[in-house]
Amino acid sequence: HVQLVESGGGSVQAGGSLRLSCVASGNTKCMAWFRQAPGKEREGIANVDMTGKIFYAQSVKGRFTASKDKVETTWQLQMNSLKPDDTGMYYCAARTDYCGYTLQERHYPFWGQGTQVTVS
Repeated sequence: HVQLVESGGGSVQAGGSLRLSCVASGNTKCMAWFRQAPGKEREGIANVDMTGKIFYAQSVKGRFTASKDKVETTWQLQMNSLKPDDTGMYYCAARTDYCGYTLQERHYPFWGQGTQVTVS
């Protein structure tokens, strides 16, 4: 069983930066980041494989950077050049298989509690 604990998030002005972290307990080969804006469906934005392979959704490519630390228990999402459209609840999610290119919710059985990001 995998447990995920998120931290980071907060409020920032447009153009600013925030960094999210997710600490995983248990065996994970893939960590993904999702977000849900008010009134919208949850959207997958990036995943990081334990091999180091990273996949980004077009909406965040070039602005967000997903990474994992060397011991592979902490996964991070650096968010730069934030826009008001980036506002929402952000979640980390994990699977015990490699990422592939999937950013579909149903492929990730383990989820963090979510953290709010507000860009004004």
